[in-house]
Amino acid sequence: VDFPAFDRLVAWQLQQGTNAIVVCGTTGEAATLNLEERSALIERCVRIVDHRVPVIAGSGTNSTSSAVALSRAAQASGADALLIVTPYYNKASQNGLVRHFSTIADAVDIPLILYNVPSRTGVNMFPETTIRLANDCPAIIGIKEASGIVGQIDLVRHRAPEDFFVLSGDDTITFPLMTMGIDGVISVIGNAYPATFAKMVHLLAEGKDKEALHTHRLLKETFRLLFVDGNPSGAKALLSLMGLAPNVLRLPLVPVSDKTLAALKSEYTSVKGDPAFRD
Repeated sequence: VDFPAFDRLVAWQLQQGTNAIVVCGTTGEAATLNLEERSALIERCVRIVDHRVPVIAGSGTNSTSSAVALSRAAQASGADALLIVTPYYNKASQNGLVRHFSTIADAVDIPLILYNVPSRTGVNMFPETTIRLANDCPAIIGIKEASGIVGQIDLVRHRAPEDFFVLSGDDTITFPLMTMGIDGVISVIGNAYPATFAKMVHLLAEGKDKEALHTHRLLKETFRLLFVDGNPSGAKALLSLMGLAPNVLRLPLVPVSDKTLAALKSEYTSVKGDPAFRD
């Protein structure tokens, strides 16, 4: 783990005005980290942030007991909240998902944010399941929805309790989702363009859709390029082009192709030349 680069990136995110930091999330290569590395990263993030914004730690796995252990370790490391992905590979039933998340919620004393991303996990958490957890578990305060199913996300937003927040987990559809009333985004492109993307999100929150649309269209091709060779490979490549992090990943992840890197470089040159870009 390149701890100095991590420290610089967290400090830079704060300078850019990000509203919260997720550490050990999907774009953070958490799946390749051991427990000691996770704890070290969370502790460093908490220390650098120093209560200026919330620190949300990814601590989900496909084993409930392991997720409980990771969640307790994240709490001990100082995290303000947890981001818990649906169990992957074993394809739990909806009732199994309820028991999984409620068990973790009962095991810690900090809030949980659910994370539904069926393209990665092989299971979709249905709206009824999310709403049930939102109503029955006070510690579960929101969801990162990356199913890409707009109707499902809209249903959760309008049937869950008012204080239960719904966040986009997909940069590409954050614009339309926010016009429908969701609360924000946990972003991939925000790793590299936090100020630019956040400006769009805040404009949408203020109902200034027309002003926000320009930024959405400006970043649309970058949204696509970040996933051509997979996330986090795309995000790491863009960060390297910006001089913010080395383009190094841990197997089985590998850097993007030369073709994708060249396309990202060209798009970065175009984006940073636009008046909407904030550096």
